[in-house]
Amino acid sequence: MTVVRTDRARLARALRVFCVGLIALLAGCHGNVIIIYGTAVISMQDTSGQFLSYQVGVDSITLTRSDGIIVEPLTEPQTVDFTQITDIAELVGAPALPVGSYVSASIVLDYTAASIWVDENGQAVEAEPLDTSGTLMSTAVVTVTFDPNFPLVITSQQSSRLVLDLNLAASNTIVTSTSPAQVIVQPFMYATPAPVDSTPMRARGLYVTEMSITNGFYMNARPFIDQISALGAEIVNTTAQTYFNVNGIAYTGAAGLAELGKLPENSLVVAYGTLGNLSTITPTFNATAVYAGLVVQDPLADMITGIVSERSGDTIIVHGGTFFTNLYQIEFFNDATVTLSSGTQVSLDGSTATGFTADSVSVGQQVTIYGQGTLNTADQLSIDATAGAVRLQSTRLWGTLNSATADSASLTMLSLQNYEPAAFSFSGTGSTAAQDANPAAYIVNTGALNESGTAPGTLLQIDGVVSAFGTAPPDFTATAITPGTATEQQLVVQWTSPGSAAPFTSHSAAGLVVDLSSTNISSVHYIRTGPSTVDLTTLPASPLITMVPVPPGTLQLAIGLPTVSSAVGTATSVTETNSAANFSTAITTDINSTNPIYALVAVGQYDSTTNTFIASKINITLY
Repeated sequence: MTVVRTDRARLARALRVFCVGLIALLAGCHGNVIIIYGTAVISMQDTSGQFLSYQVGVDSITLTRSDGIIVEPLTEPQTVDFTQITDIAELVGAPALPVGSYVSASIVLDYTAASIWVDENGQAVEAEPLDTSGTLMSTAVVTVTFDPNFPLVITSQQSSRLVLDLNLAASNTIVTSTSPAQVIVQPFMYATPAPVDSTPMRARGLYVTEMSITNGFYMNARPFIDQISALGAEIVNTTAQTYFNVNGIAYTGAAGLAELGKLPENSLVVAYGTLGNLSTITPTFNATAVYAGLVVQDPLADMITGIVSERSGDTIIVHGGTFFTNLYQIEFFNDATVTLSSGTQVSLDGSTATGFTADSVSVGQQVTIYGQGTLNTADQLSIDATAGAVRLQSTRLWGTLNSATADSASLTMLSLQNYEPAAFSFSGTGSTAAQDANPAAYIVNTGALNESGTAPGTLLQIDGVVSAFGTAPPDFTATAITPGTATEQQLVVQWTSPGSAAPFTSHSAAGLVVDLSSTNISSVHYIRTGPSTVDLTTLPASPLITMVPVPPGTLQLAIGLPTVSSAVGTATSVTETNSAANFSTAITTDINSTNPIYALVAVGQYDSTTNTFIASKINITLY
């Protein structure tokens, strides 16, 4: 067996010498062989669970080719907070790989320094990760076997996309009745080759050059909070509408690209957008927003990102804060105290508008703040941002509609950025004390997003920004409004030990129906939409989980076989298919008294009129 590491290929593709390494001479099992390369465009995301932080290490990613050759596209371990890649995927890299057909992927997860936090009555509570035997988690390896009809094919001089999806909902059971809280972990990952689609994505990397690129630039991938790697070249395309923030100053289009070109080579850049053309060896990325320079990483400042939970004068509390030192050490804090002043620079992500001040920072606003951090002896964090900067960022509000006019709506708030109303003190948010924000009647400026025809009680997902402190109402200005039924929903069922060998009353290529009368079914059986859940037992009947309307090529169906001990910790084997018929056959074959079911997570949309859940993704985990 030959193990191929991709460092030489990346060096051959290094843009500072402006060449592309397509052929490298490497030592193989039988002497010198010529290996031809293509590019693997690897992204990572997760199917969300109910976590505020899920920070673990990704020690390695390996791919196995049909002839047994193993490649390792990840050269350095990564620290990943999987809660940050639920709504937006991370472009891990574009490493060169030997051409061929790859049949499986493995990922090694390191829990030894995990930081896992869950919500309990509005407060973040840290949870210990345990394996299914009750032992503290160390490392785990998840191996996914691709559908034989849909392998990962790496082609010479072209790019191929691979999506890695760690399903937090299927991988974890949260137990808050213990002290400390616990998370029972049985990692479940889906890995699939995929075409280019509209998945929103973050691409982080090192700026190289604008040379030879019209309206764009070259970047070498450096994902997550990595400070070492360069995981392959990417072309970032921009347009006249692309938003730039370079060193804290906002630009649009060509002006921003010109400012970016003034940065030193290897400056950090973060681009937001979607994948573009994969027909060549160097993939393209279509950017809607680009952040670069000190606004990405300031070597003289610390940084925290979180939501403002209260404010008094120029002091705010950042709740659920992920704190990065200027050396990019990372730690999660339930609360951090931040001091602002008239000297604090304030900007709104995605906007070139000016005039923002420290008063623009109000309760419920998602922020990233740069300043000088201090930890006291009780491990409490304070940040002096009086000469620092604040980025106001899009904030997600969930609520049920009370009433609406053409340009305004009143909601009963369910959550702000995954925190329930109990996490916030809205004192001082209103222009008078009587007009302070009220979670039971939270006023949203909807602008042109007219909700006057929407029925009261409708669950809504609203993205936008909070009004400046002391100016409400309105409390919030919407930039996007989506009915809850149009968002990604999850159907989740779990079984208690020893599980069930016959969990379904029926299953076929047309779908499956969970037996809710099973004696081993747990209290977890619901459809979750944002922060709202509906107990399956309150529905007219157990819903049909169907894949029929979903195009076969986009189905993601998988069964995770029992966790066992391995040399690196626990090991889980996942077999996936894009065929509903093959999935039904696998259910018959794999679920039995030896391997009973542990959990089912389906992702899609629930149709209440037909009591069906249309699933594009179904993950089943076995004991």
